[in-house]
Amino acid sequence: MLFSLRNRLFLIFTLLLTVPFIILSIIIPSWFTSIIKEQTQDLTIEMMDQYSLYVDSITTQAQDLGKQVLVNPTTQRWLELEKGNVRTLEETLLTKNQLRMLLSSMMLNNSYAMSISVFLNDGTGVWGNNPTIQEIEWFTDFVENEQQFVNSHVDPFQPYQGEINSYILPLFDTNTLVPSGVIKVNFPSTLLEKALSNIKIGQNGRAFLIDQHGTNVLSGAIETPEKVLEKSLSYITSGHYQKGLVEINEAGENYFVFFQKLPVGNWILMTAVTDSDLFSKVYYLQRNLLLISIIVFMLTIVASYLLSSNITSPLGKLAKAMKFIERGDFSGASKFMPTIKSHNTEVGYLIKVFDHTIEKLRNLIETQYEANLRRKDAEYKALLLQINPHFLNNTLEIIGGLAAQGKNKEVMNVSIYLGRMMRYSLNTKNDVVKLGEELDYIKSYTDILKLRHEDMISITIEEDHETKALPIVKFILQPLVENAVKYSFIEKKYAEIKIKTEKIRDQVFIVVEDKGVGISKEIILDLLKEETTEVLKSKGNSIGLRNVLGRLKLFYGHDFSYQIDSEKGIGTKISLCIKFKRGDIRC
Repeated sequence: MLFSLRNRLFLIFTLLLTVPFIILSIIIPSWFTSIIKEQTQDLTIEMMDQYSLYVDSITTQAQDLGKQVLVNPTTQRWLELEKGNVRTLEETLLTKNQLRMLLSSMMLNNSYAMSISVFLNDGTGVWGNNPTIQEIEWFTDFVENEQQFVNSHVDPFQPYQGEINSYILPLFDTNTLVPSGVIKVNFPSTLLEKALSNIKIGQNGRAFLIDQHGTNVLSGAIETPEKVLEKSLSYITSGHYQKGLVEINEAGENYFVFFQKLPVGNWILMTAVTDSDLFSKVYYLQRNLLLISIIVFMLTIVASYLLSSNITSPLGKLAKAMKFIERGDFSGASKFMPTIKSHNTEVGYLIKVFDHTIEKLRNLIETQYEANLRRKDAEYKALLLQINPHFLNNTLEIIGGLAAQGKNKEVMNVSIYLGRMMRYSLNTKNDVVKLGEELDYIKSYTDILKLRHEDMISITIEEDHETKALPIVKFILQPLVENAVKYSFIEKKYAEIKIKTEKIRDQVFIVVEDKGVGISKEIILDLLKEETTEVLKSKGNSIGLRNVLGRLKLFYGHDFSYQIDSEKGIGTKISLCIKFKRGDIRC
């Protein structure tokens, strides 16, 4: 049963325990996700701002160093000597050494371990000559694209060994402003990388510096997928936002890309993290909540089973025992009750009381049932005995009348018919006969009536052959036919009686119709109101009809119904209907 006590307990426990955990496992992670996303964005932008200030301080110092070198007299003197037509080797070497000392002093005095190189366009340099300078990428990028800030690279012509980033400043005569070379201020890439490594998002999210072309400003490879980088860069370069968040979906993975444009060489500070990485702890919490929900659900099932074993199972068996009572099977209920076991005090007490109630109820019903059977049998016998005197009286009157008229042959025939009827009526072994036998009895009775009334009476019998073997109680037709004849001769000299039997599906209809004086509506209403036992007290008109209806009600109960159609001065039609159940169509 869907709404049994066991299922209700299971449903209640599920609603009270499992469902809240499931709801929390959905709501809490969503709430945490929004909070984490907002806080991550704020924290990341704050770290990016700090990193931007740090980069700006380094690049600003590099720019200042470059400008100091440019305007220093030693630098201008060396430039003049290298480009001049008149120069001595000693003077040139001396000026070059002075410039080296100047550059070394500047390198020692700055806080970021910066180094400075000075090159002419032909590759002549302070720390060494580089005839192929025109082919070096950073140089060509400066000359052609005016790119002053150089990405991470290795420069053998500078004192610092390792990956460096550089700031390029044109070297020109301050008097003529004609460019003759470059001043290259180098600072270790590790300065930017170390600070950049502190910007972390999630477990694997790392920050990186790129230029407007998507090239890594620092050393190493960018772990962010290339397509994600391309989509993000396209959005950043086409927009007017200096910093913000871009969400990119690539290959079924959602990426959060935080960015900030730096005022240094069109550099862009970016950090990318996947949805699963950023919210890994949230998803871990969600998995744990769902796991707890499953555990609680399993505990709910176990608790429901234990409760059903101690409470609902005995009550379920008690309900089965009640079904035995509902069917009237008290013996089956009594046999089933010992199988119900319960250690629960209240339920055990209920089972004990119900078992005791079954016994008392069975004894009471059996006693009352036997008493009712005796009363019903006594009433039936009394009704049956009421038939015989009335019938014999009428028949003896017929024989007496015929004998008075000297009709010996008719008297003999009546005696034969009467003998057949007496044999039928005196057979008390069974009060139920076949409908065909009842009709044979009526035929004998109507033959007597025809001998008495001769041409003043017409009796028609229509018998359905399917009804011959159907069981029927005795003496239900004779009183009806007798009344039909009697009341036909009250106001008329001719009696027309029709008897008909018909079987329709599981119902048998017995109809007795006359064209007599009819029955008043008051008498019909009285017949409908009377109980069976009142028939014994009936006096006066319609005693035969009351007798028949009372016996049929006693015997068939709700399976019997009747209808009386009567009109004063025209006639009466009495229809008896008996419904036969399957298996009852036997005598």
